[in-house]
Amino acid sequence: MKSHPEKQFVAAAVAVDVALFCIKNQKLHVLLIELDRPEFPNKWALPGGLVTPHENLDEAVMRHLQDRGGEGESYIEQLGTYGDPDRDPTGWVVSVAYLALTTADTFVPKTSSRYKSVAWVSIDNLPELAYDHKKILADAVLRLKSKVNYSNIVFALLPHEFTFTELQDAYENILEKHIDKRNFRKKMLALNLLEEVPKVKATGAHRPAQLYQFKDRALHITQTV
Repeated sequence: MKSHPEKQFVAAAVAVDVALFCIKNQKLHVLLIELDRPEFPNKWALPGGLVTPHENLDEAVMRHLQDRGGEGESYIEQLGTYGDPDRDPTGWVVSVAYLALTTADTFVPKTSSRYKSVAWVSIDNLPELAYDHKKILADAVLRLKSKVNYSNIVFALLPHEFTFTELQDAYENILEKHIDKRNFRKKMLALNLLEEVPKVKATGAHRPAQLYQFKDRALHITQTV
């Protein structure tokens, strides 16, 4: 019998998976896809897919997000690489995972015939996840919590104009802790990250609330909380 030389390289497919967060109904939500695959009955997954030839990783992320409904701006950054040979039952797929942030009003989920549904899901009420997406999502939440403490990354989760209460709610929901209102306001103003907008927002029976915006909607390293 003729022997075959051992292959020097074993090819692996490369994919991207995205933990995309938004704040919806004052809660942190993640975009999930309900799969329609026999190997993953009744399971959900993070959006993503294979990287095509002549496409870099960031381009693949944006393409997959646009396919799921993303037409507005989204903040993205690489989270990590996940390459367990058994992570995908269909073959060896190495995933480069991303953390992404957007606003609920600019990203309206849309599904296709390949999936049962696409939806924003509260991180407090997660379904069973396929692949190793439970691990990826947990890592993404930890990254987000960490960056909230030492950067202005919350800007990517808020609309361009917001009240101080909405800003504080975002921090409290991500960090899962109460923040003293007076100290928070004092510190945020001292950081010189915000500026008043010449508008107010009606808040029920209370007096209208002053609106603010970030001076620069780009990531800056600063000790916020």
